[in-house]
Amino acid sequence: MSRSGRPAGPAGGRAAPPQPAPVDPAELVCIAEFAAPQGVRGLVRLRPFTEDPEAVADYGPLYDRTGTRAFRIRITGPHKVGLVVKVEGVDDRDAAAALTGIRLHVPRSALPPIEDDEETWYHADLIGMEVVDQAGAVVGRVRAVHDFGAGDVLEIDRPGDKASLMLPFTRDYVPEVSVATGRMVIDPPEGLE
Repeated sequence: MSRSGRPAGPAGGRAAPPQPAPVDPAELVCIAEFAAPQGVRGLVRLRPFTEDPEAVADYGPLYDRTGTRAFRIRITGPHKVGLVVKVEGVDDRDAAAALTGIRLHVPRSALPPIEDDEETWYHADLIGMEVVDQAGAVVGRVRAVHDFGAGDVLEIDRPGDKASLMLPFTRDYVPEVSVATGRMVIDPPEGLE
């Protein structure tokens, strides 16, 4: 208790904002990641995975992968890795540094629907998808979708002791994707198989 008889809150006597109710982790879609602190006043670099980087602030609270910890952000400016954001309740470099590497999610229901006729997918829809070659032979499953700066790259886990296959996610190499069947057809370049 504070001297005034009110429950003590964070610095300045303000109560911490209420946390939103937890979200089912199975309903979450990853849309960003905290990259690193920016300066000494608690700002954080954010690496967005959305088509429009600033859209990350439009979906309401962002959640960790468990759906139990929520973050409210405000964009303060651009950065070479994406954006610089102010996270509610994070006021110094140490607190900002503690967020590094946390992937941020939103409930699927918060995302706009994807039109059936578009060639657009959420990464979450691709991960775990079966991958086959043009003859129908199973190549493996999509483990992750990476963006190293030159476009999306699929990481495909292959059966047995084979190393993962890294394949550019382009129409030339991935001519067919079906979210409905959970399967994609690939046509890797010679020697990449």
